[in-house]
Amino acid sequence: MIGNYRSGLGRSDVLQLNPYNNVLASGHSGGTVRMWKPTSQAQLVEMLCHRGPVTAIAFHPNGHLMATAGTDKKLKIWDLRKYDVVQTLPAGLAKSIDFSQKGMLATSTGSFVQVLDSQDYSRYMIHTMAKGYQINKVLFRPYEDVLGIGHSSGLSSILIPGSGEPNFDSWVANPYETVKQRRETEVRVLLDKLPPESIMLDPTQIGNLRNSRKKEKPAKEEIEAEKEAAVAAAKNVSLKKKTKGRRKPSKVARKKQEGIEQAKRSFVEQNEDGVMKKKKKQKRVTDTSIALQPFVSRKAT
Repeated sequence: MIGNYRSGLGRSDVLQLNPYNNVLASGHSGGTVRMWKPTSQAQLVEMLCHRGPVTAIAFHPNGHLMATAGTDKKLKIWDLRKYDVVQTLPAGLAKSIDFSQKGMLATSTGSFVQVLDSQDYSRYMIHTMAKGYQINKVLFRPYEDVLGIGHSSGLSSILIPGSGEPNFDSWVANPYETVKQRRETEVRVLLDKLPPESIMLDPTQIGNLRNSRKKEKPAKEEIEAEKEAAVAAAKNVSLKKKTKGRRKPSKVARKKQEGIEQAKRSFVEQNEDGVMKKKKKQKRVTDTSIALQPFVSRKAT
């Protein structure tokens, strides 16, 4: 067991795994959906999806869409990139929902099955079970146009044209693999398996480097160039024209000289601040005894 955490929201009958990032979603009686990863006690995301208990959750194969159903008799399609509702549909009290590989959505309510189109989620097909059998689970079969239905009297299947992926990649999933190929696939998957710590909402961040938070100190050449640019700007400052007698050449030259000195003084003060900070750090370390100096924390200094 990797992790065992308490949600604090009571009983949860709905759990679903997102195939895109392996994040687990749980539906609760308060209408909220929480997303978890196995190495964190705190939830990654908490969404208020319905005004009653959540009865079913399903994820689109691309991982960016999530469908939820609740006791408020509504079916909602969510965009997980913005955590916003894309579409809200009336679905009755849906107990089970599932996405096909092509994006079709199947819902079950009592003895009634409804399949929605992948484009605008309009009604695509309807199927009613004979003798009023109560449906507990609907599930699409991968790489085939078949929908499995689990009901109170057993298992049934119906054809849904265009629901399965017609072209498969034998390196990812081969429905016609032999026993030897299956064994080799199991070994390869175990070798390529990532640790639980790598599970996150955005799996594209795996392998990326975090940007350094420390600001890079400018080089001496850059500081000198900035200083020269500031001095040149101070020399080219145009002074306001004043009345006769107040615009003497000596006063104009003195004003420009004061501007140049002010520009130079700002760079000198920056250097002095850096030197003073270094001296303060050294003084704090030397104030402690020699035996305790190796244990002085860097944060305290």
